[in-house]
Amino acid sequence: MIKIHDKIFVPYLSEGEIDGIVNRIANQINADYKGKQPLFIGIMNGSFMFASDLMKKIELTCEISFVKFASYVRMESSGELTNLVGLQQSIKDRHVVIVEDIIDTGQTLEKVIHMMEKQGAASIRIATLLLKPDVFNKNYDVDYVGKDIPNKFVVGYGLDYDQLGRNLSEIYQIEEKNNMLNIVLFGPPGAGKGTQAERIVEKYQLFHLSTGDVFRYNIKNETELGKLAKSYMDKGQLVPDEVTIKLLISEVEKHPEAKGFIFDGFPRTKPQAAALDEILAERETEIRMMLGLDVTEAELKSRLLERAKTSGRADDANPEIIQNRIDVYKEETAPVKAFYAAQNKFIKIDGLGSIDEITARLFEAIDSAG
Repeated sequence: MIKIHDKIFVPYLSEGEIDGIVNRIANQINADYKGKQPLFIGIMNGSFMFASDLMKKIELTCEISFVKFASYVRMESSGELTNLVGLQQSIKDRHVVIVEDIIDTGQTLEKVIHMMEKQGAASIRIATLLLKPDVFNKNYDVDYVGKDIPNKFVVGYGLDYDQLGRNLSEIYQIEEKNNMLNIVLFGPPGAGKGTQAERIVEKYQLFHLSTGDVFRYNIKNETELGKLAKSYMDKGQLVPDEVTIKLLISEVEKHPEAKGFIFDGFPRTKPQAAALDEILAERETEIRMMLGLDVTEAELKSRLLERAKTSGRADDANPEIIQNRIDVYKEETAPVKAFYAAQNKFIKIDGLGSIDEITARLFEAIDSAG
């Protein structure tokens, strides 16, 4: 995966596949124009790589010229032919082959064709590396098509996103973020979220985002955020929303290539849940489900006291702090499930039993809801 500006792109056509396409088009043109001297006109800037490789495989006596116009602004085509420069040769009575990198609606190319027809070209044919048939709506023929592709944005091999990406030797397609698997793993302290999150991450190749782990890292390294977080965590209180949300945004943006996230320990309040929805919506994705581990209070206390023997966490060993953490969860965190239940995304999971049994329940819920 690669990131260009604010978008993520995934591999679509390899160098070998592109070479095969160019070979096929060149062979067709060589056969169709045998005994003729065509004039190839490349549309800049996008066609320069395709035109260069195509010309190396053309066995005819021919000429090539390039014209340039601008009709794209970032990822959208304005459809307006604002300028056309570069054509030095007369095209009267010439057999013209227009070389394009990609054709979508075909509106701008149609204007170029009309201009060349008025100048008396004997024939005009079009060779394009890529064609988007779902949006192509013009009456003229596209004579040589390398590959039909869906109406998704692509970069590389001459194609750009806001002027970047042209130099890539392969072609990449924009990633569809809507298919990301984003899960909130929910449960009170001691429910086993960390252990189960690791297993979910391994099976579904997600990125584990644990606010607890991030806070502890900052506490250990005595960052300003860590010192602030520690003052709340030592009392069994929640870190303020504004601190947690800023941290979350930073962590999500560090992993643009992730297939999805499992949020462990976040969101813990309704404002955090609403903020998370906004953050993901900006990235064209959303929370797919909230898995809530249901564990009795007595079991939670037993687990936390047992965990204290190996975790080294003082808040696990103090019964008063344990009770306060559970009370805070009930009063402030548990209502978050209503937020996701209203979106039909909350799934209750029995959190009692062996680790493997709980894992099996989680996997079944994810697969059923996927």
